[in-house]
Amino acid sequence: MIDPRAVVSPEARLAGDVTVGPFSVIGPGVEIGARTIVGPHAVINGPTVIGAGNHVFQFASIGDAPQDKKYRGEATRLVIGERNVFREFCTVNRGTTHDKGVTRIGDDNLLMACAHVAHDCVVGSHTVFANGAVLGGHVEIGDWVILGGLSAVHQFSKVGAHSFLAGGAIVRQDVPPYVMVAGNPAAPYAVNAEGLKRRGFTEDQIRAIRDAYRILYRSDLRLSEAMARLEPIAAERTEIRAFVDFIQAITRSIVR
Repeated sequence: MIDPRAVVSPEARLAGDVTVGPFSVIGPGVEIGARTIVGPHAVINGPTVIGAGNHVFQFASIGDAPQDKKYRGEATRLVIGERNVFREFCTVNRGTTHDKGVTRIGDDNLLMACAHVAHDCVVGSHTVFANGAVLGGHVEIGDWVILGGLSAVHQFSKVGAHSFLAGGAIVRQDVPPYVMVAGNPAAPYAVNAEGLKRRGFTEDQIRAIRDAYRILYRSDLRLSEAMARLEPIAAERTEIRAFVDFIQAITRSIVR
């Protein structure tokens, strides 16, 4: 399953059914799980662990050193889950010792051409990075997030689950769950209702999320006042609990 024109380090560990295309390079310290396909001209360096069923397309660069001037060659890691797709020219960097030392990507993610995941990022599962979507270092992306083409997320920012970044959005602050943002700098403009419907949220749940959104963004309340209004609702509704808990845990400001 390994093309004879590929270069695979004897210190790499590949499951028996991994496919490696011609002219790809698999470096030392790389572990690749079953049924994973590495296309031609891809480069994977370690320490990197890639789970089962992933597909790395041609010209992708996975697990190389972080683009951080403080990096001094430490053995940091990249850990990737299962069934992810990395399209052409994707770049995913390992972590740094200035954080947890690891970049993590979950399961069932689609990273389209030229997407970039920087050092120390944590990406959940079921996300979509459209062409040219990029993350700065130390960014956290929740499950089911969609990043539109050419969108960018500033370092140390957090993007909550089920949110949507419009094409070209420049995110400088944290984005709460369920929220759609657009522009430069990115600003909230709606609830991602269509995405929530596709993921099985009921009309009642979406209505409650819209009500919470109005309290936070359309009521002219200060953040502390809005949170005081939302807390009793969160005590009774799990979907609002996730919304409130995210905002309470932030260390940066949120988009407003």
